[in-house]
Amino acid sequence: MKCIHFVLALMSIAAISCNGGSAKTQVMKERHTVSQAKFCADSAYNYVKSQVDFGPRIPGSDGHKSCKEYIVNQLARFGADTIIEQNLTATNYLGTDMPLTNIMGRYNPESDDRILLIAHWDTRPWADADKDVNKRMLPVPGANDGASGVGVLLELARMFNEKAPEVGVDLLFVDGEDSGNSSGWGSSEETWCLGTQHWVKHMPYTPESMPRYGILLDMVGGVDARFYREYLSQGFAERINDKVWSHASAAGFDKFFLNEVRGGITDDHIFINRAGIPCIDIIECSHPATGSFSPVWHTVSDDMNHIDRATLNAVGQTVANTVYSEKSSK
Repeated sequence: MKCIHFVLALMSIAAISCNGGSAKTQVMKERHTVSQAKFCADSAYNYVKSQVDFGPRIPGSDGHKSCKEYIVNQLARFGADTIIEQNLTATNYLGTDMPLTNIMGRYNPESDDRILLIAHWDTRPWADADKDVNKRMLPVPGANDGASGVGVLLELARMFNEKAPEVGVDLLFVDGEDSGNSSGWGSSEETWCLGTQHWVKHMPYTPESMPRYGILLDMVGGVDARFYREYLSQGFAERINDKVWSHASAAGFDKFFLNEVRGGITDDHIFINRAGIPCIDIIECSHPATGSFSPVWHTVSDDMNHIDRATLNAVGQTVANTVYSEKSSK
């Protein structure tokens, strides 16, 4: 997924370095009651493992087809009111056509008060960041980069089925995120997030039912992961960052959610923001060993050995508390 995003002219917040620079921000001081709905990290971990067991989820592969069926079946199992499959063919930057499917599970679809939660479910076809040059044409297992965000969303689906939030929730599983050009950096932005680019042109919303905001989950299961406020999220949707980081702090997850702004990322949230939905990206983007992503990013080592239940729990419970805190305006 993605690159560190160096084209930041649109941002209105103070400039910081994308190579580890930071800026402190003020967490909103609110009184929060931790949600009675309990996120189960063991379940989320098992959802991650189930995806990895299918093998790489490269568009068009057997693993990809099996994973699509799995996500749809889990949404049906967890009581999604509506399940939408958006099929398309996209061409990656190498000129290869890819069959993609965006999947959406909707809870309380009649409500015009909505929250959008997003994760990508495809995996990168090439481990082009692997230290071993002989492995760089092998596919990435995608335990963290792909399966972790999906695993958290599926556990949230289970929670929403047991205890419905006051507002409507859309769980969006986007495809074709991770086949972009990692060598072009700023000039290659539109080679990433191909499913999302299609989805924003065909969103199932009226002007009255556009979601209040979106939260993108990407690489949210890494061992000892730390989540900073992603730079572009801070510019597009600072109040949503405030909301989420405040809930994380109230739930005791300060060691996971660090209250500093770090480098901007080319990711699905960019296109969702441009479509008019304020959206943040919860993503591990400032690892101490690399200054950016986890050391296993885009390598053959992105496997279950590098998934941590504690990280999944911190992210999942924080998002759950955020959603359950929302009150319907109707």
